[in-house]
Amino acid sequence: MFVLANFVEATARVVQIGLSIYMWVIVIRALLSWVNPDPYNPIVRALYTVTEPVLYRVRRLIPTGGMGIDLSPVIVIFVIFFLQSFLVKTLLQIASALR
Repeated sequence: MFVLANFVEATARVVQIGLSIYMWVIVIRALLSWVNPDPYNPIVRALYTVTEPVLYRVRRLIPTGGMGIDLSPVIVIFVIFFLQSFLVKTLLQIASALR
Protein backbone atom coordinates (compact mmCIF):
# COMPACT_ATOMS: atom_id res chain seq x y z
CA MET A 1 0.00 0.00 0.00
CA PHE A 2 2.92 2.36 0.53
CA VAL A 3 3.49 2.50 -3.24
CA LEU A 4 -0.04 3.77 -3.80
CA ALA A 5 0.38 6.23 -0.92
CA ASN A 6 3.60 7.55 -2.45
CA PHE A 7 1.91 7.86 -5.85
CA VAL A 8 -1.01 9.83 -4.41
CA GLU A 9 1.37 12.08 -2.46
CA ALA A 10 3.51 12.72 -5.55
CA THR A 11 0.37 13.51 -7.54
CA ALA A 12 -0.70 16.00 -4.88
CA ARG A 13 2.70 17.71 -4.98
CA VAL A 14 2.67 17.94 -8.79
CA VAL A 15 -0.86 19.39 -8.75
CA GLN A 16 0.21 21.92 -6.11
CA ILE A 17 3.23 23.02 -8.15
CA GLY A 18 1.18 23.21 -11.35
CA LEU A 19 -1.49 25.32 -9.68
CA SER A 20 1.14 27.65 -8.21
CA ILE A 21 2.82 28.14 -11.58
CA TYR A 22 -0.52 28.80 -13.28
CA MET A 23 -1.45 31.31 -10.58
CA TRP A 24 1.75 33.26 -11.22
CA VAL A 25 1.12 33.15 -14.97
CA ILE A 26 -2.34 34.66 -14.33
CA VAL A 27 -0.80 37.36 -12.10
CA ILE A 28 1.82 38.21 -14.74
CA ARG A 29 -0.85 38.44 -17.42
CA ALA A 30 -2.97 40.73 -15.24
CA LEU A 31 0.03 42.98 -14.62
CA LEU A 32 0.86 43.04 -18.33
CA SER A 33 -2.67 44.18 -19.13
CA TRP A 34 -1.92 47.43 -17.29
CA VAL A 35 1.01 48.41 -19.53
CA ASN A 36 -0.28 47.57 -23.03
CA PRO A 37 2.45 45.12 -24.13
CA ASP A 38 3.45 44.39 -27.72
CA PRO A 39 0.96 41.74 -28.92
CA TYR A 40 3.55 40.28 -31.30
CA ASN A 41 6.05 39.53 -28.54
CA PRO A 42 6.37 35.72 -28.28
CA ILE A 43 6.27 35.78 -24.47
CA VAL A 44 3.09 37.85 -24.42
CA ARG A 45 1.52 35.58 -27.01
CA ALA A 46 2.46 32.50 -24.98
CA LEU A 47 0.93 34.01 -21.83
CA TYR A 48 -2.28 34.84 -23.67
CA THR A 49 -2.42 31.39 -25.26
CA VAL A 50 -2.08 29.66 -21.89
CA THR A 51 -4.47 31.86 -19.91
CA GLU A 52 -7.15 32.96 -22.36
CA PRO A 53 -9.17 29.69 -22.46
CA VAL A 54 -9.72 29.75 -18.68
CA LEU A 55 -10.26 33.51 -18.42
CA TYR A 56 -12.69 33.46 -21.36
CA ARG A 57 -14.88 30.85 -19.65
CA VAL A 58 -14.95 32.89 -16.45
CA ARG A 59 -15.82 36.06 -18.39
CA ARG A 60 -18.73 34.26 -20.04
CA LEU A 61 -20.08 33.08 -16.67
CA ILE A 62 -19.66 36.38 -14.83
CA PRO A 63 -20.49 39.47 -16.86
CA THR A 64 -18.74 42.71 -15.99
CA GLY A 65 -22.01 44.67 -15.90
CA GLY A 66 -20.51 47.67 -17.66
CA MET A 67 -17.88 48.25 -14.96
CA GLY A 68 -15.01 48.09 -17.40
CA ILE A 69 -12.94 46.08 -14.93
CA ASP A 70 -12.05 42.49 -15.75
CA LEU A 71 -12.36 40.49 -12.54
CA SER A 72 -11.75 37.12 -14.20
CA PRO A 73 -8.08 36.89 -13.07
CA VAL A 74 -9.13 37.47 -9.46
CA ILE A 75 -11.82 34.80 -9.69
CA VAL A 76 -9.40 32.31 -11.26
CA ILE A 77 -6.85 33.00 -8.50
CA PHE A 78 -9.55 32.36 -5.86
CA VAL A 79 -10.41 29.08 -7.58
CA ILE A 80 -6.73 28.12 -7.58
CA PHE A 81 -6.50 28.92 -3.84
CA PHE A 82 -9.57 26.76 -3.25
CA LEU A 83 -8.09 23.87 -5.22
CA GLN A 84 -4.82 24.16 -3.31
CA SER A 85 -6.66 24.20 0.01
CA PHE A 86 -9.15 21.46 -0.78
CA LEU A 87 -7.87 19.16 -3.51
CA VAL A 88 -4.18 19.06 -2.59
CA LYS A 89 -4.84 18.66 1.13
CA THR A 90 -7.41 15.94 0.45
CA LEU A 91 -4.92 14.03 -1.69
CA LEU A 92 -2.27 14.35 1.01
CA GLN A 93 -4.69 13.09 3.66
CA ILE A 94 -5.62 10.12 1.43
CA ALA A 95 -1.92 9.34 1.03
CA SER A 96 -1.45 9.55 4.78
CA ALA A 97 -4.39 7.21 5.40
CA LEU A 98 -2.99 4.66 2.95
CA ARG A 99 0.21 4.26 4.95
